[in-house]
Amino acid sequence: MVFNPRNATLFVSAGRPEQFPAKSPPQIAFSGRSNVGKSSLINTLLGLRGLARVSSKPGKTITINFYNVDNKLCFVDLPGYGYARRPAAEKLRWSRLTDAYFTNNPSIGLLSLVLQLVDLNTGPSADDILMLDFLGRSGIKHIIVASKADKLSKTRRDAAIAALGKHPVVAPGVLVVPFSSKSGEGKSALLSEIWKAAQPQRK
Repeated sequence: MVFNPRNATLFVSAGRPEQFPAKSPPQIAFSGRSNVGKSSLINTLLGLRGLARVSSKPGKTITINFYNVDNKLCFVDLPGYGYARRPAAEKLRWSRLTDAYFTNNPSIGLLSLVLQLVDLNTGPSADDILMLDFLGRSGIKHIIVASKADKLSKTRRDAAIAALGKHPVVAPGVLVVPFSSKSGEGKSALLSEIWKAAQPQRK
């Protein structure tokens, strides 16, 4: 590996679009519903247990967090969506903040890849389907991370991965990578795809 993923720090926590960093290394965004395992994925990829906080209260994060990774990549942790217990006003705020990252972000050209997490045990939620549809229609390069893969038997797991890859909203050629924060499955494959996606934008 040509970069050190353990050399990572939080450098911007943006609660408003004007706080998005104007400059950064190529950005890799992490999207998914609350409690799908975004923070665990980030920590596993970086080999740092507590950098991205794993909350006991799903949907708690109300900012977009930007992590500088060895001055070569920027991991972007988008707010989790779909947590029913949150007030409608807060849901709207988070939705607008995430929407602003994609549609009202002067530095959107820095975005190299979106890792869209889907719980393999439950399959895509209605919000996941909306997000995947947006990514596909927008032409934004993305990978589906099938999280919590360790929770299924081999038979169920193989069937779930196949069904996810064939879902009508999944664009042809989109990679589906099974991932487990417990076993580390998928870590090497995802780091390889992340680095590959970031290469064209490196100076």
